[in-house]
Amino acid sequence: MLSEPRSGLLAAWGNALLAGMVSPDEAALAIVGEDAVHRVEGLPGEAGPVGLTLALGRLRGLGVTGFRVALPAPGHPLGLSGPPDFNARALEAEEAVVAFGAPYGLVPEVREVGPDGDLHVEVVWRCLPVREAPPADVPSLSEAERELAEGLRDATAVLSRLDVAGSGPVADAAVDAYRARAERGREVLAPGYPPRAVRVLELAQRVGLLISVAYENGHGGAVSASEIAARGEALRPVERVARRAQVAAYNAYVEERERKR
Repeated sequence: MLSEPRSGLLAAWGNALLAGMVSPDEAALAIVGEDAVHRVEGLPGEAGPVGLTLALGRLRGLGVTGFRVALPAPGHPLGLSGPPDFNARALEAEEAVVAFGAPYGLVPEVREVGPDGDLHVEVVWRCLPVREAPPADVPSLSEAERELAEGLRDATAVLSRLDVAGSGPVADAAVDAYRARAERGREVLAPGYPPRAVRVLELAQRVGLLISVAYENGHGGAVSASEIAARGEALRPVERVARRAQVAAYNAYVEERERKR
């Protein structure tokens, strides 16, 4: 969780565009980030792939008034509402964007192209029909913030007990990466998001950092198979909490609009 999911960037900056807070070019630039290009395929009325700026305009013309994020995992269809084909594609990608106001969803297909030494990333977003229904298992911002506070304590306790949190080059690099990102300012959410959503997303990233350290920093003090299994069992619910909070933060724009209706 040290970098933003592509679905989060598309939803956040797509929402800022729909709110008139950024230009189409600004939104597209923020969504593409360090990738080479993003295209959208399967849009109604389009015979082939189109650029991201045009696609966002088309979706608005089709009635889309907001974007939500889904971050599903096996056994946890977080943010999804069906149908099965869309859910299966989203689960394979581990992320998706679900439009609000019109029954469409976007699933990214990511590939590296180019010769060795000069690879670049291209993304095709598949536009597919979705079921208009409440997204699965998405908490409110207040619920997510409360769960994260508990999750952060749980993750810290597990890592401290199993001696994987505080030493080693991988752990140091992970902490440095998180600090560098924090110092770049609060650009992870686009203009128009409430401060609480920014706070929840930052805390979710902090919890995700600890989980990443646990999984990437070798076995640490968990030298037995039973200890390794215990660490995984302890961290899985914390990881779920962090994903739920991420989705709640990205979806806050749409939820705020719904409350004001």
